[in-house]
Amino acid sequence: MKILLINKYLYPKGGAETYVFKLGKALWEAGCEVQFFGMADSRNETGNDANAYAQGIDFHKKSVSYLTYPFKIIYSRGARKQLKKVLDDFKPDVAHLNNFNFQLTPSIVYELKKRGIPMVYTAHDVQLVCPCHKLTNGDTAGLCRECYGGKYMNCVKHRCVHNSRMRSMLGAAEGYLYRRLHTYQSIDKIICPSKFMENELCQNPDIAGRTEVLYNFIEDIKPSNAKKKNYVVYFGRYSEEKGIKTLLKAARALPHVKFAFCGRGELEDEINGVSNIKNLGFLGGAKLNAVIEQARLSVIASEWSENCPFSVMESQTLRTPVLGANIGGIPELIDEGRTGMLFESGNADELAAKIDYLWKNPDVCHEMSKNCADISYDTVKEYTEKMIAIYEDLIGRDK
Repeated sequence: MKILLINKYLYPKGGAETYVFKLGKALWEAGCEVQFFGMADSRNETGNDANAYAQGIDFHKKSVSYLTYPFKIIYSRGARKQLKKVLDDFKPDVAHLNNFNFQLTPSIVYELKKRGIPMVYTAHDVQLVCPCHKLTNGDTAGLCRECYGGKYMNCVKHRCVHNSRMRSMLGAAEGYLYRRLHTYQSIDKIICPSKFMENELCQNPDIAGRTEVLYNFIEDIKPSNAKKKNYVVYFGRYSEEKGIKTLLKAARALPHVKFAFCGRGELEDEINGVSNIKNLGFLGGAKLNAVIEQARLSVIASEWSENCPFSVMESQTLRTPVLGANIGGIPELIDEGRTGMLFESGNADELAAKIDYLWKNPDVCHEMSKNCADISYDTVKEYTEKMIAIYEDLIGRDK
């Protein structure tokens, strides 16, 4: 079986790229032929035999080509042209789409449909119903669903895309166009990594009826039974949507609690300014696993539409209970009071109170840690077997 994995970035950038690379490797190990299509970039770690890629687009970098971006992010002729070269050369049996809006654009959907190639799409965010892909805006507390029903002018009203009216207008225009054209009806199967994601995406009638919930896979990691130490861990991006400012406020209110932060991002200077936080920087592999496993608890303080965060799954697998924000797909992964606890997203006072309670009651954390041993998530191999079954079903329908 030949699988073409499509994602706008082909270098490590976030959770979507981790998913694409690991799935691609597992598919190859399962005997499938795998190639990749995305944007050209010197950092790319994978690709295709035709050496064909869409033009790299960086919305944060000013240049002469930046002036042409508005004409490329809604429908990219260039991306479709490059995809044709890959399809002519590789002739895939199925295309598995991931993040493609704005940089690759739905133009690639039309090329795949023209050739009758079955399409699977994994929804890493709510882009197909929310132009800013976060379900948040700067004027409303909690999750925002004002654009549902195709009311995309609300995106412009709140300047939801990078706080820019122009970019928000382009996001709204893209939403209006592809809803009117019913473009997403051409995607055969939409994989939702959480029930939350499925519920949100099905607000778009072009998507309802073709979704399947399949929680993310996790590395086959085993706890080392290392002794717990007295600190609370956060690992991930140092960014506002991850609730970092709320977590910092809680940390400042708890000078007796020690925190370890692992990651990087634009709020790093603020993190470094809090005396009871030790910033370990970006860690990976065994070093990160050791920090997670030895923590008394892990905090996931997100303030946007988290899907199926690896951070929750990894913590639980390493027997570290999670104090998570009650938002997005996070509560689906936490058995309240048994494998962790939940708090109101954005509520620094409640977050601080629950951290303090767990800090002062290590026996509660210990019991939750033991309960985490009962949790089992799909390994990459198990997940890949399910995905291959989906591919085979779609290919069979086409015959």
